[in-house]
Amino acid sequence: MAEMFDNTIKKDRVLLAAVDTGSYDVELSLDELEELTETAGGEVIARVTQKRPSFDSGTCIGSGRLEEMAEICRNENIDRIVFDCELTATQIRNIEDVCGVFTIDRTMLILDIFAQRATTREGRLQVEIAQNKYRLPRLAGMGTNMSRLGGGIGTRGPGESKLETDKRHIRTRIAALSDELKEIEKRRGLMRKRRKKDGVLTAAIVGYTNVGKSTLLNYLTEAGVLAENKLFATLETTSRAIELPDGRSVTLIDTVGLIRRLPHQLVEAFKSTLEEAASADVIIHMCDASADDCEEQAKVTLELLKELGCEGIPVVTVFNKCDKVPYINELDTSGEAVKISAKNGTGIDSLLAAIQRALPENSVRCRLLLPFDKAGLVNTIRQEGRIFSEDYTAEGIVLDALVDIKVYHLVESYKVKSEE
Repeated sequence: MAEMFDNTIKKDRVLLAAVDTGSYDVELSLDELEELTETAGGEVIARVTQKRPSFDSGTCIGSGRLEEMAEICRNENIDRIVFDCELTATQIRNIEDVCGVFTIDRTMLILDIFAQRATTREGRLQVEIAQNKYRLPRLAGMGTNMSRLGGGIGTRGPGESKLETDKRHIRTRIAALSDELKEIEKRRGLMRKRRKKDGVLTAAIVGYTNVGKSTLLNYLTEAGVLAENKLFATLETTSRAIELPDGRSVTLIDTVGLIRRLPHQLVEAFKSTLEEAASADVIIHMCDASADDCEEQAKVTLELLKELGCEGIPVVTVFNKCDKVPYINELDTSGEAVKISAKNGTGIDSLLAAIQRALPENSVRCRLLLPFDKAGLVNTIRQEGRIFSEDYTAEGIVLDALVDIKVYHLVESYKVKSEE
């Protein structure tokens, strides 16, 4: 008789822990941490919080609450403990000694998700640099195994400890990865300069993670970018061109999603990717209208944009997922804000019109009647802009054209009167 085996992947049973020092909304942050845990493939079984004026230097959380956590781990068969803050190596070791369960912190969890999601060479380089920068200051607290004298022939200096060797290897690795990443960033910078030189208009889609940026890009361009209902589904930038109602072409750039208290290592590693927003002609700031903390998410995004030096760039605010919000008409959509559903296409026409208004005027769409002795201007218009229709009549050449602002003065006097 054939044996049957269950080949389903068992999810890690996770206990979330947080210390409430009053510096941020712990419950809101734990909700996000639970979503991160599920994105990483875990299942949250329980939560533990404790109010304290500061973190305990040895175990982060108080000793009494730590004993409660150990009891929960035994009773609930917990596989992982995830703390909603950064832990030192010593704190991790002390927590594991009491609870007997593998322990990580918020940053380690996010780095793990990024490692799973990175698909391009640039993405993998950025993640590995961030991981190594996170590990480096924590080596000293990893236990006695990190301080034994090395005995490898030709591999370590006289008396050099394993800790010193590991630190040297990590620094060397970070330097090598950084050099490789700089070359990629240099190419990205040259592409940005080329776009500016060629007069290519760009619109960067920015926003909190999982607000629907990739879904919007896919709807407008059929880009085929991975769009899942998970945090950090996109780590690499994707660029696609679309045509606006006035005939102008604009390149949409999808960027990595943001999150509260995004680890410093990741901000630094992904800065080149996020800098696409700083060089864009317009920023499309997407918000999840169905999220309870929609306003807080928008605040996080705007603060990071400010850090990146995006002041002065027009911003179009977009409330996405409006199909999920029954009270959508009550949302504050002052200014250029628009309401859409990137999933089913509701409000897309309004969004395109808002982008069109926000972009700088680099061309003018008009109807022209050129005399035959000015036929040479047709080629000039075609080279610098775009011709939608061209008719030869008894009066002259009738054009429906998108004229580059640089040559508009040459044809302005030939605009058809009814168009003025």
